Amino acid sequence: MENQLHKSSSHAVYSLRLPAVFVTKYRRKVLTPELLDYRQDAFGEILADWRCRLLEFGGEADHVHLLLEIPPALHISPLINNLKSASSRRIRNRFAEPLKQFYGKPYFWHRAYYVGSVGGATLETVRRYVESQGTKEKSRKTKPPA
Repeated sequence: MENQLHKSSSHAVYSLRLPAVFVTKYRRKVLTPELLDYRQDAFGEILADWRCRLLEFGGEADHVHLLLEIPPALHISPLINNLKSASSRRIRNRFAEPLKQFYGKPYFWHRAYYVGSVGGATLETVRRYVESQGTKEKSRKTKPPA
């Protein structure tokens, strides 16, 4: 998949990439290779509706990993909840018969999820950079919060 370092909009230049992990309800091993292929396409389409991109996708029988690229004005929690509910609806409609043995109710994903941040620098490097900001005559460094 295409990876540009930075994107731009009318008021921002940004590079926001988030890894996310979703686990199946009850950690059931229901994600077959066919389901994973379908899931990747579904996530890509759903993300495009949010003006986001799926950069990478992988998974195993009971969970999936996604690498998302998002715009800066986007709220992460509604995006993740929509990704989970819309993809769950799509997969339950398409694979209803095989999933019936695992889920009697319209479940698919566990309600919890993981989301993180990805950057090109370590947290310590960013801290040192922020601390070093200011003019040569007078540092603008402030004391860290207590």
